[in-house]
Amino acid sequence: MNASNFNWESVLFLDLETVPAHASYAELDERGRALWARKWEQRKTSLRSELNAEEAFGQSGIWAEFGKIVCIGLGYAEARSGGWHLNLGSLAGHDEKALLRSFLDILNRMNRTAPVMLCAHNGREFDFPYLCRRLLAQGLPLPEALRLQGKKPWEVRHLDTLEAWKFGDHKNYTGLDLISYALGMPSPKSEMDGSQVAGVYYGSSNLDAIARYCRADVETLARVAFRLYDGIGSEALTAEHKHLEVSDSQDFSLAAEAEK
Repeated sequence: MNASNFNWESVLFLDLETVPAHASYAELDERGRALWARKWEQRKTSLRSELNAEEAFGQSGIWAEFGKIVCIGLGYAEARSGGWHLNLGSLAGHDEKALLRSFLDILNRMNRTAPVMLCAHNGREFDFPYLCRRLLAQGLPLPEALRLQGKKPWEVRHLDTLEAWKFGDHKNYTGLDLISYALGMPSPKSEMDGSQVAGVYYGSSNLDAIARYCRADVETLARVAFRLYDGIGSEALTAEHKHLEVSDSQDFSLAAEAEK
């Protein structure tokens, strides 16, 4: 899918922050411990890890069966005189079901105007399937934008900046931070990086810091996407960050005052 196939104002940029669903391996029930041990044994060789299942449990948040979503960063663009304006927000909370309900409400509100297109970095391998699995695990419906069964590839309204950056080269994974560096953009990792989110969540419960980090990632995602898909540079994009309350289902363009 190329830039001629969509309007930027119909794109919802997103990023997930996930953590293990339990603070420690010991909190899993007997069945969960056995299943995690089996999962880890299957993966540890490819990861070249010497850790046992208990020691590696802190990494379990990347698998939807053992993890949960604690923050969803969101962004959309508005055309303005002289360029584009990015509206950025993040939903963060301990109650995953409430968080996902608010996400669905925002997605449904945006979808009333035009069919929403989702954009994420490595979204096809991580964010989109993780969202689907956690929605189903919480007994929530899949929105139209995430219903992939029976659709032809060109009918799926997803953009993936990792795929765009590969230009057909499928040998290596390239992180968003490295792509932004190559494109001369600031790093979104000034406060923390993804490997530290679980430690911050279970260590200090600092959801505000996780939300700020997630919004920074979404801003970088949007700037990279504009450059890759449409050749639009960062100088043509302004941005505004907002705090979103999980309990409030307003349209997030109106949800809260701009963060100072």
